[in-house]
Amino acid sequence: MNHPLSLYNTLTRTKEPFTPLESPFVGLYVCGPTVYGDAHLGHSRAGVVFDVLSRYLRYVGYKVRYVRNITDVGHLQNDADSGEDKIQKFAKAHQLEPMEVVHHFTNRYHEDLAQLNVISPDIEPRASGHIIEQIQMIEEILENGLAYVSHGSVYFDVPAYNQQHNYGKLSGRVIEDLMTNTREDLEGQEEKRSPLDFALWKKASPTHIMRWPSPWSEGFPGWHLECSAMSRKYLGTQFDIHGGGLDLMFPHHECEIAQSQASHNHTDAARYWVHNNMITMNGKKMGKSLGNFITLRELFTGEHELLQQAYSPMTVRFFVLQAHYRSTLDFSNEALQAARKGYLKVMNGLRILNQLTYPAGAENLDAKAEEEIKKLTAELFVPLNDDLNTAKSIASLFNLLKKINSMHTGGFKLETISQETFEQMRTQYRALVLDVLGLKIEQTADAQSLLEVVLGFYKEAKETKDYGKVDAIRAQLKGQGIVIKDMKTGIDWAYEE
Repeated sequence: MNHPLSLYNTLTRTKEPFTPLESPFVGLYVCGPTVYGDAHLGHSRAGVVFDVLSRYLRYVGYKVRYVRNITDVGHLQNDADSGEDKIQKFAKAHQLEPMEVVHHFTNRYHEDLAQLNVISPDIEPRASGHIIEQIQMIEEILENGLAYVSHGSVYFDVPAYNQQHNYGKLSGRVIEDLMTNTREDLEGQEEKRSPLDFALWKKASPTHIMRWPSPWSEGFPGWHLECSAMSRKYLGTQFDIHGGGLDLMFPHHECEIAQSQASHNHTDAARYWVHNNMITMNGKKMGKSLGNFITLRELFTGEHELLQQAYSPMTVRFFVLQAHYRSTLDFSNEALQAARKGYLKVMNGLRILNQLTYPAGAENLDAKAEEEIKKLTAELFVPLNDDLNTAKSIASLFNLLKKINSMHTGGFKLETISQETFEQMRTQYRALVLDVLGLKIEQTADAQSLLEVVLGFYKEAKETKDYGKVDAIRAQLKGQGIVIKDMKTGIDWAYEE
């Protein structure tokens, strides 16, 4: 299939037309979390961005295999080759088995992303479940002369690799500059030929809990290796898209590229490298290691000192979507409150569209009105083709929403456009909001039924001129974020924006 989607490719630093290797099939690999704590607001961005990319690819007809890993071993403190495993450190502090920690936080990660309406990936492999594949890849790299064994550990030989390839081509780093700026007195560097070399396999110290047998020692794989091994296993030696946060570009993704090329002498494993930018707090990257994060659960409950209120999952999702994925997004209560209003506007539009019916037999076409609605409808998806610009798609939704609201109040006569144009407008609005952006109505069916009952009491109070009761019902509903609207066509309601 041929589709006008273009994506910014970090590898080439250009926006490129997206052409899959074997259309209509698309292989998508995204780096998932290291599970030693609850997911925070920063994690939500990659979860939502690549959920939308996967949704959109499927919406336009591609058959997507979406793989997102779980890191449950090998990720050491400070993302280094020495120090303690992040999961093991937490396990020791809480007197747990490391895999208890992994199981607990993986489940909570799934629960939090489900709240955000993020669809589960097709495959979610764990690093600890693919030790065999990682050992095999190390053996291939050794055989190709681009790694070496040192004191039971195995290191990737960056200078040797750089003679044949280009270490730094993804991040734009220059190896000579890296050599100059790298401190050579770090713990464990004495095992390395070069300070730039990174661990493929680490010999476990006597106190290291998570360990496996290998041809070199009893130990564990390096952090970078898992993604190279698992993406190859499930997507092949070359696949379409590799995604992840911008903070992973160097060294993690740079090392992935090197490992994949060194193991099978192939061209780049991933053809498109797509990176979402960071969510920041006071201009600094939000992250567990920096201690400046708010977990998703804290956002949903409001239980954090920096939060003025609780924010619903769809508010958080809309907050992420209202900015282009490659721009930074700074946390603030004001930004989240604005996102809540924007989300409710979109939901009010969806509710109105579900109510509107085209007047049968009343067609009184106006060429200008017809063209205007067609144009606004056509503009909904255009920004997504331009590097998945959800911010502009949402702006297009708001432009169309003005007309939808006017249709609802009677200012814009439905009969001035064709029924076909009306149905197309409704279908496209729903598809963008529900299927691609992944927003959903947070009000339950039971709550909806109860609201209809309350509106019945309100109508009865108006008819009997019991204005005290009318005002009381209005105030009660307003306290729940619902505004009653007295219209010529009857009583209606909307989410308070």
